[in-house]
Amino acid sequence: MNIIVPMAGRGTRLRPHTLTTAKPLIPVAGISVAERLVREIAKVMKQPIDKISFVIKEDFGEAIEKKLLNIADEIGAKGQIDYQKQSLGTADAVYAGKNLLKGPVVVAYADTLFKGSFDLDNNADSIIWVKKVDNPEAFGVVKLNDKNEIETFVEKPKEFVSDLAIIGIYYFKEGADLKREIEKLYDQNIMVGGEYQLTTALENLKKNGAVFKPGEVSDWMDFGNPKVAVETNTKILKYDYIEGRKLISEQAEIIDSEIIEPCYIANGVIIKNSTIGPNVSIGENSIIENSNIENSLIQSNNLIKNADFKNSMIGNFVKYDGNFERLSLGDYSELM
Repeated sequence: MNIIVPMAGRGTRLRPHTLTTAKPLIPVAGISVAERLVREIAKVMKQPIDKISFVIKEDFGEAIEKKLLNIADEIGAKGQIDYQKQSLGTADAVYAGKNLLKGPVVVAYADTLFKGSFDLDNNADSIIWVKKVDNPEAFGVVKLNDKNEIETFVEKPKEFVSDLAIIGIYYFKEGADLKREIEKLYDQNIMVGGEYQLTTALENLKKNGAVFKPGEVSDWMDFGNPKVAVETNTKILKYDYIEGRKLISEQAEIIDSEIIEPCYIANGVIIKNSTIGPNVSIGENSIIENSNIENSLIQSNNLIKNADFKNSMIGNFVKYDGNFERLSLGDYSELM
């Protein structure tokens, strides 16, 4: 099975954290969003992953490309980097990885995480991951028929159609069928809002007889802005803790401090005279002194003193000694 991960977006809602780091490479409890995504897909699909296409912009840089290829290596797959030349829509992003559109394929947009467990329906040509939401008018949703098949796709319905929101992860039994429908969009210049939309290709597949089934997940976690990123970090810590993952490194130094679990504390972290947790992630080689921190996502190589904050997101190489209850600081910031 192949996976295509469109991730060419700039993550503007997550700035300043995405000015120097691609959004899918930001760690959540020590593991990047992209790695968590593909690992969860592999677990749910219960099939070996052969190849993974990471669809990015050409100017993301060699360091980011190397990290993405390492993610594929770590799960035993062959990674490749494909470029989306222009921002021409969701179908255009998928088509950038067109050489993987053959056989079973998963398309997973790299700005979301999920938890779920289900068996693939062999009678389905495609499975669309969905989650019940309280505000369906803000999402693309699917409407089901009495056979539990997807009857139609509706983008941000003004009137109630369904509360099953599409989370951005799709399975296709035969990727070549999707490839053919996307190529028709190009050939016939079928655009919506000036872009080639994946939902248009899906509708055409359905009209040609393809059977779509929903794959409902138990949890869907966004990573679109600092507030929801911190909320996702909190959820992921709890999942990792329940699943028995070792979250506190033996190579961390915890001196005269209290750790309220769940917390992720990486190698080389030094914590002195502080209370940390619950729901705090701290990246490697960070130093925290005389602080009280909870419900926060802190990345690597930081120096934090005399802090008393919660619900905050801190980048890499940050120096902080301040008096804020909540903050969002990007890489290389100094607030002393």
